[in-house]
Amino acid sequence: MTTNEEMSLVEHLGELRKRIMWVLAVLVIGMVGGLISAKPIIRYLKNIPPANSISWNVFSPWDALRLYMNFGLAVGILITLPVILYHIWAFVKPGLREAEQKASIIYIPYAFLLFLGGLSFGYWVVFPMAFYFTSSISHSLDITEMYGAAQYFTFMFNIILPLAITFEMPIVVMFLTKIRLLNPKLLHKFRRYAYMLLVILSTVITPPDAISAILVALPLIVLYEFSVFMSGFIYRKQLAKDAEWEREFGPK
Repeated sequence: MTTNEEMSLVEHLGELRKRIMWVLAVLVIGMVGGLISAKPIIRYLKNIPPANSISWNVFSPWDALRLYMNFGLAVGILITLPVILYHIWAFVKPGLREAEQKASIIYIPYAFLLFLGGLSFGYWVVFPMAFYFTSSISHSLDITEMYGAAQYFTFMFNIILPLAITFEMPIVVMFLTKIRLLNPKLLHKFRRYAYMLLVILSTVITPPDAISAILVALPLIVLYEFSVFMSGFIYRKQLAKDAEWEREFGPK
């Protein structure tokens, strides 16, 4: 490796470190805001279904503190997410053409909105189904339910976070298509495998009954098909620009 290449690599790693430091700084500020807002958020969630019908308990002296810190971290990550997305874009920006740079930065607010949409869908639709299903089993077995606050929210986050991440699928597909790492032909080719993975995911995070799995799998499949549609839209525009370039300057 030449000296110039070594310097380029050092500069690249230095830029990565700088961006990670920015993200961590914003995360710390977000966590402070999260810790301030954790108490009213927890109280709000305690007073709406399904939590308003149960009593929370703590099973160790650390549970209440752990719950408080976890909410602070969750709010901090949510606040930091747009910054994380921006710095990911800024880090890969030198490898993109100018038109791709301008187009891809528009994805950031939509990625954030989709993440919020996934959280909302998970909390208001999937989580209640899972909670009431498990509660019905306890009642059928004549078991007295005693919920730990930390365990309740762990159960909740284990359901809503995978869905929130899955809702990022259209943005990820559009970005990868924009930088020419993906195209609708590949998405069509692997459709059956994608469907299978989405069905498996919906089965894992929902109660073990067919209705719940279908209710979750259908929106995920619609998201995949929307991703394929948007990938095709971007890909056709790329082909049109490539054809125009060849007409003007000849084959690449």
